[in-house]
Amino acid sequence: MRALTFLASRFVAGDTAEDAVDAVAQLNSEGLKATLDFLGEDCESDAQAEAATLEYLSLLDAIHKAGLDCNVSLKLTQFGLNLDPEMAEFNLRRVLERAAATENFVRIDMESSTYTQVTIDLFKKVFADYKNVGIVIQACLNRSEADIAELNALGARVRLCKGAYKEPASVAIQKKDLLNKNYDELAKSLLTNGTYPGIATHDEQRVQSVLSFAKEKNISGDAFEFQMLYGLRPQRWSELVADGWSMRVYVPYGTHWLPYFTRRLRERKENVLFVLKSLVTG
Repeated sequence: MRALTFLASRFVAGDTAEDAVDAVAQLNSEGLKATLDFLGEDCESDAQAEAATLEYLSLLDAIHKAGLDCNVSLKLTQFGLNLDPEMAEFNLRRVLERAAATENFVRIDMESSTYTQVTIDLFKKVFADYKNVGIVIQACLNRSEADIAELNALGARVRLCKGAYKEPASVAIQKKDLLNKNYDELAKSLLTNGTYPGIATHDEQRVQSVLSFAKEKNISGDAFEFQMLYGLRPQRWSELVADGWSMRVYVPYGTHWLPYFTRRLRERKENVLFVLKSLVTG
């Protein structure tokens, strides 16, 4: 556990919102955008869902007060989706309302495939009333091509990631080469037809594929953004910014870091390599 705690301290901004805001201020000073994620999921009570909602309301106020280039990311089970979808919607709308008042943006993270459809359904429901909300789509899922086509047609902002949850073969791509191919194709769809997509990957081949396509199609550096996790490949963040591309760092904070951290190490072997290289190269 001590080793994990040491590692997590490198990839989690701290226990409190104050720690996270300080980390984001440093990133902004280096020309990097950020998104803050208060760690936690699968809440066990209405009280926990309420506490998470209040944390995000306070967080949005803190971002606004500090004048940061930073939005927020959240998980719907943290707001009670696993207990009562109506409660989760109510809490989400409270956060979206505060984000609108502070001229900010909210990204709904995607969880395991168990929640994919209900997450998309709730996103579309609130998107009808709030345009300052986006969603995440996982390239590993077989359904994602159709989901992205639908979300592009809506004008929704999508973050594309590979997916960090272990999924069965009945719903998800299992082979690495096929997953990478699907990621590249979905990224091209977002770059061509999407609304300011977030390309979330640490895989340099995926980054190069996006860069080549963007240059080929004359897609400007401010039409989309790359996104990477706090602590992973920081030198690459700076290189992308220096080359004129937008770069956002996903910054988690809070005490519930163990599921977040271990999931990223367990599910994809390349994540372990990225962690080890980051510890060596800084």
